[in-house]
Amino acid sequence: MAERKFTDEILDDRMAEILRRKTPAERLEMTFAMWRFARDLVSASVRASHPDWSDDEVRRETARRMSHGAV
Repeated sequence: MAERKFTDEILDDRMAEILRRKTPAERLEMTFAMWRFARDLVSASVRASHPDWSDDEVRRETARRMSHGAV
């Protein structure tokens, strides 16, 4: 598998330098953290819109929205 290069066309120079210093594992953990944050926001929105739904219903709807309806 070919190695992928980190691209920084849309980052400012200071942020790009900070990210370049991070290991691939650190950058991956940052990505996972952003995904969890987005999932938590969607889940909170679903819960606010449907306070009567069970936790399972909220999880399923969150997954559906996060996957653009693929699940």
